[in-house]
Amino acid sequence: MEKNAAWEALPGKTPEEKLRALGAIEGSMLDIRLLDEISRKYDVEVYLFFEEDLARTRTLESVLEEFDPVPEFGRPYVTVGSFLRFTRENDPSFERTMREFPLMIEIVNTGEMQSKQFGTPVRFIAGLMPFLDEMDVDTDPIRSR
Repeated sequence: MEKNAAWEALPGKTPEEKLRALGAIEGSMLDIRLLDEISRKYDVEVYLFFEEDLARTRTLESVLEEFDPVPEFGRPYVTVGSFLRFTRENDPSFERTMREFPLMIEIVNTGEMQSKQFGTPVRFIAGLMPFLDEMDVDTDPIRSR
């Protein structure tokens, strides 16, 4: 299915309503693999933040503009596709680990912004990566949801 047709088929009128239909609601926890699927299937830019303050207190547009000159892996955020590509290339056991211990991302913002690069609206999800010391690998990820 074409990305735009898949997007149009979602219930809701606004980007926020359509993203809500996919489970992307501020405060919700979503599996990083689901976020990757949303990004690919519905043409939604998914940004994963490593710094809580930036994710919660700044607009996505201002962060993207500020860190645009910084090399991709030096930024305090990364797109879900880049993160997964890098991780899969550098950790052969990543897929198995994700099945056993899903990497859950907290959704901090969703919506649509004007792309300065393309001059068109861009749908987005901003999520906060968990800190390693906060991850509980002893908890059953299926039963703890």
